[in-house]
This record gives sequence, structure tokens and C-alpha cells, in this order.
Amino acid sequence: MKKILTVFFLRMICMAAVISLTSCATWDPNKEQKEADQVEITIEQFMQQDPGLKVFFDQAYGYAVFPTVGKGAYIVGGSYGTGMVYEKRNLIGYASIVEASVGLQIGGQGFSEIIFFKDQPTLDYFKGGNYEFSAQASAVAVTLGVAARAEYNDGVAVFILPKGGLMADLSIGGQKFTFEPR
Repeated sequence: MKKILTVFFLRMICMAAVISLTSCATWDPNKEQKEADQVEITIEQFMQQDPGLKVFFDQAYGYAVFPTVGKGAYIVGGSYGTGMVYEKRNLIGYASIVEASVGLQIGGQGFSEIIFFKDQPTLDYFKGGNYEFSAQASAVAVTLGVAARAEYNDGVAVFILPKGGLMADLSIGGQKFTFEPR
């Protein structure tokens, strides 16, 4: 078990280094507009799958949209994605999502994720930068009519939309989020 954890942490460090080097090497002055365009496309895709999500957009105090989260694993896994955070429909900052997991898992997949915050205290807690979902937290896969049955859990409602890939996964892990003000 100790060897598996060591390999896991080495892989996570390597993945973080690659992400850091890639982001530095690809500076783009139009990055914010491109990301905003991707967020709009992602919201449209979610709404096409279930127009009932409009209620969440209209009534939520805020939301975070992650257009693409990539996940890969071979026993030890990880995922990463970036997105934008809105308060009362106004862009207030940027967020990243990182997940680490260990267990019986292999493959890779991509998905989009939207997190709705029911009220200001929940969004403020997220903005504090220490927000995470445990292994017990569940996201709702978006299909027609799912929004009508979805509810907030501890002030958040999470929806995902698979983009592609194939993954067999029986693991333990959790998502951790960071927030950077605009």
C-alpha cells in the first residue's frame, strides 16, 4: 500500500508540473474571452440535454462552470479542469478542479461539470479556496427531466455531462477546488 501511495504522489507531482509548464508556455492574451466562449457553449449543451436546468440558473445565487474536466487512471487516478465562477450571473473569478483517487480503475474520460450554489454563504465558502467534495458526494448526470428531480445537498447541486472516453472505476477519491478572484 505504501508503494502504491508513493507512486500515486509521484504521478500527481509530475502531472502538476506538466500542467504548470504547459500553462506558462501557452500564454494567450485572448484567453479569458476563449474561456468565456467555452463556458457559454457548455451551458448551451447542458440546456439542450435538459431545459429544466434553467430553474437552477435563474434561482441559484451563483455557479461554477467547468467546460472540460479530464480524468485518467490506472489503479491511481487523477483529474483536472478549469472553469469560471459566477455570482448573480456576473463573472467573479476562476476555479480549478483536481481529483485524486485510488482503487480498481482504468481508462480515461472527459466531462463537463456545473456546480450551483444555493445561497451566498455556500458560494463564499467555495471562494475561500478550501472547498472539496468527498467520495460520498454525488453529481447528477444530465438527461432530459433530471433537473426537475434534482435537489441541493448542503447548499450545492452538481451536474455533469459526459463528453467521451471509457473508464472502469471502483475507487475512492474526492474533488478539491481552488478559487482565484477576477
